[in-house]
Amino acid sequence: MPNLTVTLIAYNEELDLPRALASLAGIADEIVLVDSGSTDRTCEIAREFGARVYTRKMDGFAEQRNYAASLASNDWVLVIAGDHELSPELRASILAWKQQTPEQTVYQILQLTNYLGGWIRHSGWYPEYQELLYRRDKCKFAGALHERLQVEGPVGRLPGQLFHYTVRSFAEHRAKVDVMTTLAAEDLFARGRKSWRGAMMFAPPWTIVQKLVFQLGFLDGWRGGLIAWMAAVYIYRKYRKLGRLLAGETLTHRSWPQAGEE
Repeated sequence: MPNLTVTLIAYNEELDLPRALASLAGIADEIVLVDSGSTDRTCEIAREFGARVYTRKMDGFAEQRNYAASLASNDWVLVIAGDHELSPELRASILAWKQQTPEQTVYQILQLTNYLGGWIRHSGWYPEYQELLYRRDKCKFAGALHERLQVEGPVGRLPGQLFHYTVRSFAEHRAKVDVMTTLAAEDLFARGRKSWRGAMMFAPPWTIVQKLVFQLGFLDGWRGGLIAWMAAVYIYRKYRKLGRLLAGETLTHRSWPQAGEE
């Protein structure tokens, strides 16, 4: 029966964190939280739920997740975020998994996202399977921006859904897009990308069509419309900022927005 360490990386998660940690009751044999400088009660709340808390400056999502895994006492690691919550079905499937000898080294979990108070079942956001349960001695996270677990060999799946409460307000979404487009532009610049005008002009309208039509975002109603629009804004700003970097400008870094921040 494998013991399980749950790892989280966090920054100002006091609003969502209690729900995430409560859903781990009876699942986690150990909880490790790596904080990147929260100014709220994130660390205090984590300790109240029995987590081991460490502080480390954020130098990349992959590096932060790998650092958290290095602190685990167990071979098996489940990665969640402060705005996640294990569904009852997922809890049951993990408990059943813990009663057996694992056949895979990595397991995917289906994520269901709550956006502005509603569940999103299209728009390219669902179904979304992520490799979140893995043997830490067999896998590592990689990627400067959108970190992914490097996997070799077959991957299993666990029944149940991981609920993701992504943003509470449109202002919070805008703030996250601002932060992420800066990081994305810097990543493109570091990898030597030179062209940006064509992508900035033509990719955003295509993204809207793709989200609303081909990914059935219209079935998500007005939320689907906002998701499509903000996906296009993300593309536009990413390449616009790349153009600024190529022109010799320095981009302003803003802190990651706190949940519910206006």
